[in-house]
Amino acid sequence: MPFRAAVTFQLRAYLPADFDQLYEIDQICYEPEIAYSRRELRNYMRFPGATCTVAEIDGKIAGFCLAAWQDEIGYIVTMDVLPNHRRIGMASALLRDVEQKFLIAGVQAIWLETAMENEPAIAFWQKHGFGKVRVRKRYYPGGRDAYSMTKLIAAPSKTSL
Repeated sequence: MPFRAAVTFQLRAYLPADFDQLYEIDQICYEPEIAYSRRELRNYMRFPGATCTVAEIDGKIAGFCLAAWQDEIGYIVTMDVLPNHRRIGMASALLRDVEQKFLIAGVQAIWLETAMENEPAIAFWQKHGFGKVRVRKRYYPGGRDAYSMTKLIAAPSKTSL
């Protein structure tokens, strides 16, 4: 196995000036029919409860996580890490940051969708406590199916029972 020097990254909040870089990263991370258009990405950024955390290496954006919540439900819109910066803990750190924000907001469960054939993503989400709930037929353009996955991060309040 080749030696890989330790890489340090920093997390920070999204700034509007980051948008074009995040769009480019999404285009690199996903196939054209799955990657978000500029309009879609911008709309997700504007959702009520939207939060976006950016990861930087040497001042350059290398990844981000866009999520949103409403009431007690959080949703991971996208987790993007440039291919040459994967497997260094960046996605895990981004997820921890989003989960912390969700807990502060009173979110109890997080949901997401991932392509059924994306085995590395499924393994990542399962490693972090997400479980497959159902198959969403033809979820992605081109008729590709997705798993809906969820993770409970806080016990339901007594008032919501």
